[in-house]
Amino acid sequence: MALKKVDFAAGFNKQSVPSALPGQWVDGDFVRFRYTAPEKIGGWEQLTVANETLPGAARAQLAFTSLKGERYTAIGTSQGLFLYYGEAFYDITPLDTAIAGATFDTNASSTSVTVNKTSHNLELGRYITFTSVTAPPGSGYAISDFTTGAFEIVQVNSANSFNIVMRTNATGNTTAVGAATINPYIEIGPTFQTKGYGWGTYLWGDSTWGTERATSNVTLDPGNWSLDNFGEVLVATIFNGKTFTWNAGATNPRTVRASTSTSSFSTSANPTASRFTLVSDRDRHLFHFGTETTIGDASTQDPMFVRFSNQENLNEYLPTSTNTAGTFRLDTGNEIRAVLQGKDYVFVLTDLAAYVIQFVGPPFTFSVRQVGTNCGCIGQHAASYVNGAIYWMSNEGGFFMYDGTVKALPCLVEDFVFTVQNGNLGLNANSANTVYSSPNSLYTEVNWFYPKAGSDQIDRCVTYNYQENVWTTSSLARTTYQDQGVFEKPYATEYTTTSTPVFSPISGITNTYGASIYYAHEVGTDQVNSSGTTSIDAFIRSGDFDIDDGELFMSMKRFMPDYKFLVGNSKVTLFISDYPSDSQTSSSLGPFTITKTTDKVDTRARGRLLSLKIENDAAGETWRYGSFRMDAQPDGRR
Repeated sequence: MALKKVDFAAGFNKQSVPSALPGQWVDGDFVRFRYTAPEKIGGWEQLTVANETLPGAARAQLAFTSLKGERYTAIGTSQGLFLYYGEAFYDITPLDTAIAGATFDTNASSTSVTVNKTSHNLELGRYITFTSVTAPPGSGYAISDFTTGAFEIVQVNSANSFNIVMRTNATGNTTAVGAATINPYIEIGPTFQTKGYGWGTYLWGDSTWGTERATSNVTLDPGNWSLDNFGEVLVATIFNGKTFTWNAGATNPRTVRASTSTSSFSTSANPTASRFTLVSDRDRHLFHFGTETTIGDASTQDPMFVRFSNQENLNEYLPTSTNTAGTFRLDTGNEIRAVLQGKDYVFVLTDLAAYVIQFVGPPFTFSVRQVGTNCGCIGQHAASYVNGAIYWMSNEGGFFMYDGTVKALPCLVEDFVFTVQNGNLGLNANSANTVYSSPNSLYTEVNWFYPKAGSDQIDRCVTYNYQENVWTTSSLARTTYQDQGVFEKPYATEYTTTSTPVFSPISGITNTYGASIYYAHEVGTDQVNSSGTTSIDAFIRSGDFDIDDGELFMSMKRFMPDYKFLVGNSKVTLFISDYPSDSQTSSSLGPFTITKTTDKVDTRARGRLLSLKIENDAAGETWRYGSFRMDAQPDGRR
């Protein structure tokens, strides 16, 4: 009997039932398409020599280079602001208002120290540092024991005291002695995006007045950052908060925290409440989006108001006849959702529209054009620029791009990503502002990492390959992702709620806020971290194919596997059913282990409908699949 070749179109199609999609791939995990063929994605390897992890959920990252050629990545988490440099992390988190007048209680042979301060207003899990320290006499501690690194508040005893964990035991008992100023870390926001419940958070008369509501229409956004660089100066803005700078050119820069007033640059003249900031690359203005109409008055924050600095000056915002500072307000939408740098423009997305901002010079400085409507963005980091185009996930339930004009992207996995019904767990709209998009230009891809329904953290990924024009989905969970460029590989963060951060600069650190692991991607074939090397189990599954439109049963005697490359082994499973509504069961002879020397596989499979699954399940394995050929013949109507 002649062999029958079955060809498959590139990409996933999840818009219909498998029986309606012969010759197409309908599901998979950890695969991509290259030259129309499916292959397992590359592996990832934990960065940092000491396997350090960061406190909290990473929400933004930016790679940049100093004038000395030093390569940095800034990572903003729900708990702080950190640098990756030379295979190690550095803490540059800004500090909040100082609290003077603290004293200490110590206990001999214990690392637990009580910090006494009337009405300290600090909560469990907050990170703090100490300055102006007088070591408690008789405790055995020196000033350096309190001033080296930071501490987590591990217990709040009352409004007037809390406990920290020292790095060494005290040698004596003391009560309310010594002195220090407490410097809390800046508050960033919740680790998770949540609904607000309580008095005044819903409609008047709904539920019981004065008690916590059972439902809410108020969203509490997660702690988030916008990060950009003005040359070698990092500009970091907390979502709806202050703007800070950190100068890579300063003396011993990695020992200096980001601040509103650094040695060479000051942002004290900047607004105190902005949704985002961005440096326009071409003309070097610092933009504040969704910011204050009156600088310094957070109560005047307008989510559609835009303010920009004088050219080449981070600190000058008052418009004059001799500078280029200014303001404007966008018209269409309720709030600015995302901003990013295009080729020669700044691209702005509201919840309803898209705008292009271009530098035109004095006297108007910038032109502002609305280029799209009914195409709003779903979240702060849900848009990417790559290969001359902007791509974003919309709150309209689809994807868009801008390459001179705004256009909707046809998407064959759209229902899977957005629909929450009939057992499909699409996007959790209540956590939409955690969505993170980034290109992977090594493979001409744009990724969107998102949380599915029922999850408050990212646990899925949808990928568009703009060269192949195909879509895939996976369970790759990354809260941030940085394309290659400054570094040779993409760098990404994975967040886990159950892990305790491994970060020695903070003493007594717990898993109150979880931890973020930092990976280099497209490295090898496996996952490598502090736990060892584990397999990345990739698979792809086809839609159903038949003989004579399913009128006849088919009998398969053998099939021939075809791989462009195969490292290690792969497995092929056949799924057989008599009718589209039947539950598919695997062939009794599958799964079949495929090696480089496997020419054919003998099997006996009979049914109207047949689909196949290709997978790997061991470390060191990778593959790219070609075509599927089978020895099959009609085998009657019953």
